[in-house]
Amino acid sequence: MTEPTWKQSILYLASVYAILYLVHSSILYKLLLGHEKLHVKRSPVLPLRFRSDGTFKILQVADMHYANGVMTRCRDVLASEFGECSDLNTTRFVRRLIESEKPDFIAFTGDNIFGPSTSDAAESLFGAFVPAVESQLPWAAILGNHDQESTMDREELMSFISLMDYSVSQINPSHDDLATSDIDGYGNYHLGVHGPPGSKWANSSILNLFFLDSGDRAVVQGIRTYGWIKESQLQWLVGLSEKLRGGQLEETDALSPALAFFHIPIPEVRQLYYQKIVGQFQEAVACSSINSGVLKTFLSMGDVKAFFVGHDHTNDFCGLIDGIWVCYGGGCGYHGYGKAGWRRRARVITAELGKSHRDWIGVERISTWKRLDDEELSMIDEQVLWDSGSTS
Repeated sequence: MTEPTWKQSILYLASVYAILYLVHSSILYKLLLGHEKLHVKRSPVLPLRFRSDGTFKILQVADMHYANGVMTRCRDVLASEFGECSDLNTTRFVRRLIESEKPDFIAFTGDNIFGPSTSDAAESLFGAFVPAVESQLPWAAILGNHDQESTMDREELMSFISLMDYSVSQINPSHDDLATSDIDGYGNYHLGVHGPPGSKWANSSILNLFFLDSGDRAVVQGIRTYGWIKESQLQWLVGLSEKLRGGQLEETDALSPALAFFHIPIPEVRQLYYQKIVGQFQEAVACSSINSGVLKTFLSMGDVKAFFVGHDHTNDFCGLIDGIWVCYGGGCGYHGYGKAGWRRRARVITAELGKSHRDWIGVERISTWKRLDDEELSMIDEQVLWDSGSTS
């Protein structure tokens, strides 16, 4: 047997090194990047601002309950619809809404994914928000009570959502903004909507959007209940409102209006069962047993004209409570419960600026309507929520 030459030895060692390098690189790649290529977040054009025609349109999408895509079966649909119905029906509906309404901004108000049916939270989040990402429109989300029931906790979910393409979601306010180190929840933040390009409001927020984490579940005196917006969140909101008021232009005669978005309704919504509403009140209000004073806080602030919730899928009404409107988004997702024959739906909100002979003069009117997932994408229940010339 011939002795190996030095050339053969070098070749052998080089082969071993190459194999070890490939194995190491492959393992490291999978560990660090999770089988995906490195991706840099795509950001929308910011700040949010009114169009040149003085309008700003928001699409509210509530309770998608997205799970595993085509493998996820629909709930509460007609027998004739059940066979091929899946999460993809939700995706198609949201795409149709975006194409038809052409919103300036999309607000997802919780239970974006349905944790108990979700095998991988990250994959489900990608599936749930794909219509918004594809549209390249700015969008933001808050969490409901089911999002965290899978493979991510609430902090991880909001972090992941904030890093998705075109998302303007935030985990919580930055510490240099206000004293927020002890704020409860994940997903408390503010987005300002600036005036049209070239106007005197171009560098100022004249419509404020507040997002709040209403939590998931809690136990109070041994009784299980839903989450609620905590005192620390309300203190932050009051401080933020005061700061925004101090930063307004001198030309502003009144406080810039604000809209609030969160998932779980507040106890006061129950009283609307006996009052005039626009839309349908079809199920009990599933709120917390704790009344933390959200409505009282909104009233003291003076700028919140309406707040928008989800959670109760077959409620889709707007009602007036002490001068502030509350509106349900209506259930959008096909894996969430609903009523067979009752179309999934979503809400549209528009703000319109007033105009003098020289320039825009601030928000004049806030209106809303709903779209149904039928052949015509029917528009129903159009109404004015707030008008600067009225007292409400």
